[in-house]
Amino acid sequence: MEMLLAPRPVWRRPLRSWLLHAGAWTFAVGLLYLITGRAHFSAVNVLALWLLIVLVSNAKYHSLREPFVCADFEYFSDAVRYPRLYLPFFGIGKAIGLAVLFVIYLACGLYFEPVGTDAPVVATCWLLGGLALMMLGALKPLQPTFDASLDLSRWGLAACLWTYFFAARRPVDLAQLNSPFCTEQAPDASPSGLPDLVSVQSESFFDARALWPGIRPQVLSHFDTLRGEALAQGNLHVAAWGANTVRTEFAFLTGIKVDQLGVHRFNPYRHLARLGVASIATALKRQGYRTVCVHPYVGGFYGRDKVLPALGFDEFIDVRSFTEQQKAGPFIGDCAVGEKISALLDDPSRTQPLYIHAITMENHGPLHLENVDAADCAQWFDRPLPDDLRDLAPYVRHLSNADRMLGQLREHLLARTTPTGLCFFGDHVPILPDVYTALGEPNGDTNYFIWSNTVRNASAPADLGVERLAKTFIDHLIPARND
Repeated sequence: MEMLLAPRPVWRRPLRSWLLHAGAWTFAVGLLYLITGRAHFSAVNVLALWLLIVLVSNAKYHSLREPFVCADFEYFSDAVRYPRLYLPFFGIGKAIGLAVLFVIYLACGLYFEPVGTDAPVVATCWLLGGLALMMLGALKPLQPTFDASLDLSRWGLAACLWTYFFAARRPVDLAQLNSPFCTEQAPDASPSGLPDLVSVQSESFFDARALWPGIRPQVLSHFDTLRGEALAQGNLHVAAWGANTVRTEFAFLTGIKVDQLGVHRFNPYRHLARLGVASIATALKRQGYRTVCVHPYVGGFYGRDKVLPALGFDEFIDVRSFTEQQKAGPFIGDCAVGEKISALLDDPSRTQPLYIHAITMENHGPLHLENVDAADCAQWFDRPLPDDLRDLAPYVRHLSNADRMLGQLREHLLARTTPTGLCFFGDHVPILPDVYTALGEPNGDTNYFIWSNTVRNASAPADLGVERLAKTFIDHLIPARND
């Protein structure tokens, strides 16, 4: 079954990879045999589970260019809690078909195969044999690169899952992470003189006009205006491709490059971020800021309701602060997020400078489930949309709404007398496999700009890593505080 994987593992692997593989298989069959007393039923069930992981891995690789890793096991429960975000990429028909087949097999297996009279003894031998093989395989641990495709190709799936599992449980030395926000700074004597700061992490945002010439330039007219007035702007090297927003999010907030995270690069919010890593929020709080995060989705998704307070945010505003009428498609619209930002800035009761980090949701996939009337396409495209590019229609529709939000924010911030800075960036490119097959894949970079309502500056484009963006934002808006 591993030969079905993409990328396909090689046969010539270290002996300990094979020992871990055989041990995991033997232990799993022995455990199920001990529970059910049915040998064939147990073996086929383990094969079915392995096939499911292989199919999920291939679906992930097809959409995200990354195979299944140990951190992805938690997404099985997420797929039940948030099915729209996951099942369409696996295939709803495929998921239903496998579920039906499994129920039929489960009933037949339990009914037709009798319980073995020596099941407890045999199962115990299998369990002990599996443990022994895994212990032998673990005597000399494999040295991971945490390039999931490379490690999978070299070792196979079982050895990768084993190695990543134990790597995630090693203690983390936060001092070695080298966040630029670790340096203690004395609080400002006059925090009232500090500018308000807003950063917007835009879901799946990148300048798609370079992808296909049929997209009208005015789709991103406000983005172009702000970029032309920006203190800094250009392409952004992000920490994710197609999904896994929290990788880019963590890199922005903490200033830590993904290469420093080891196994935690795959989901830094599962464990690492909960330890209280230094971030832009903690740095600004030391200077007298109130820090607020806005994300118009379920607060428990990725554990943000616990992670973001640990990263220094005084308040986390989730989907409960929005209404159904504010949706633009399946999710809360970007313009509603912009209105929430404006309301927070204009709150007359606040006495501190404010830092707001907004994480939009509108352009989250799966885009292929959305329908767009052909008559509406003329406002975004200057030519008919070919069938293999039809997923561009919902994507560009949401992209234009992100642009409208930027226009509203610009107008609102220019009307304010308080100095205010805006940092805007995309978290990753969208998942558009059919479009990329027809046009070629983008390189994965998104776009950013840093803008102020008090200074106009036509800056030359400068490429930037997302881990440097928050510090650059602060340096541009509060340079005297960072000497």
